Amino acid sequence: MTDQNASETALVLFSGGQDSTTCLAWALSRFARVEMLGFTYGQRHAIELDCRDQLLAGIKRVRPEWSAKLGDSHTLDIPTLAAVSETALTRDVAIAMGADGLPNTFVPGRNLVFLTFAAALAYRRGISHIVGGMCETDYSGYPDCRDETIRAMQAALSLGMARKFELHTPLMWIDKAATWKLAHDLGGEGLVDLIREHSHTCYLGERGAQHDWGHGCGECPACSLRAKGWAEYVAQGGP
Repeated sequence: MTDQNASETALVLFSGGQDSTTCLAWALSRFARVEMLGFTYGQRHAIELDCRDQLLAGIKRVRPEWSAKLGDSHTLDIPTLAAVSETALTRDVAIAMGADGLPNTFVPGRNLVFLTFAAALAYRRGISHIVGGMCETDYSGYPDCRDETIRAMQAALSLGMARKFELHTPLMWIDKAATWKLAHDLGGEGLVDLIREHSHTCYLGERGAQHDWGHGCGECPACSLRAKGWAEYVAQGGP
């Protein structure tokens, strides 16, 4: 992190989930101003987007000094993504592994599309830093979450728009337990509790009763990963 970065603006891919909320806190701790971008694309768990307002309000309470850094929050509607990607995230089918070894929750090209739209918005708003929660360490095998993919996208977007973009992925090399710890390091127990209570990760869009790790069905891959990370985080001494 350079002194120049500390005076600049970042655009965070902010869905309302655990990872994107942690990334938002990470960006707020490093940049002078932070804008947010979410997407509606026909996802079954679109309820995650409704969580953003409470998360933003909570972040202002947890770290009052971040309030002045929070800029505009954008939402882009890209329904075509669901139309071309018959997946378990965009239609009512059981979650299962596909013949190609990928779970059918994989939405082909999703992160590539997200980053392209994010860069286009960032270009218009004069922003060169884009922050996303992609992770290669503790994920479902999605190829568009790999560091190699993100680095290639950074090069392509910078070349294609004649603007130097920097894609930041603070979760790339850490697991879910470490993601909980990072949230604690950034915002203490207040941020951890905020993420547990108000963020949404469940692929089925289930809020229901609150588990120790947050709301969700407790059975889908996203819930299982979040619960496993929470158990490991607690076993390691947190919160």
